[in-house]
Amino acid sequence: MQPTALVTGAGSGIGRAVTLALLAEGYRVALAGRGLPALAETARQSSASASNVLLAPTDVTKAGDVDALFAAIRARFGRLDLLFNNAGAAAPAVSIDELSPEQWNAVVSVNLTGAFLCARAAFAMMKAQDPRGGRIINNGSISAQTPRPNSAPYTATKHAITGLTKSLALDGRAYDIACGQIDIGNAATDLAARMISGVAQANGVVAPEPVMALQHVADAVLYMAGLPLEANVLSMTVMATKMPLVGRG
Repeated sequence: MQPTALVTGAGSGIGRAVTLALLAEGYRVALAGRGLPALAETARQSSASASNVLLAPTDVTKAGDVDALFAAIRARFGRLDLLFNNAGAAAPAVSIDELSPEQWNAVVSVNLTGAFLCARAAFAMMKAQDPRGGRIINNGSISAQTPRPNSAPYTATKHAITGLTKSLALDGRAYDIACGQIDIGNAATDLAARMISGVAQANGVVAPEPVMALQHVADAVLYMAGLPLEANVLSMTVMATKMPLVGRG
């Protein structure tokens, strides 16, 4: 049976790389993101059959949008075997006293509420389908382990994702639903370009950091996704070897 996946934030960066890897591996993939042109560009970069691709413009912070997304997946593919909960957002790197409640809420809405809404819908679908079960992979980030300076909203939501991952892994046992988390450090995306020129470190200096190719992230997600449901990677860190994560604490 051909497996079906959903990738949120599929229009760029990590989401695009993972989507392309899944399509190349033979998955049918629903591509979710706010912008249809970006999703269409991801699909254009794949040689997969159009029948294996569902473009689904979605705002994951809105319950109605998420409900419509899963209704479209059910209508098109009939089931869901994998959710890659990847959509994310960050706030400006400023001291917390300079951060507005609106900026805080914007990050929480995407990184935490969006992940919850998609996991909730995926859990319900996987629980009810036949054969039962599936896998959820949450994109945590190394900020789920250790913060960078002036990153309270992003760090707080990514720590919360770890709690969501563990709760889903526990609650999913009864329904053959596995859940794991991948914490990624400095993948070469547009958002990580600033790492090369230099970012603030814990000791107050600004220093460049190494990045790694996106393909390494895609390969790691494929490994997690390819396990049988009786096995699970609960937590994986994949990072540029020489980045200053170890030693930040």
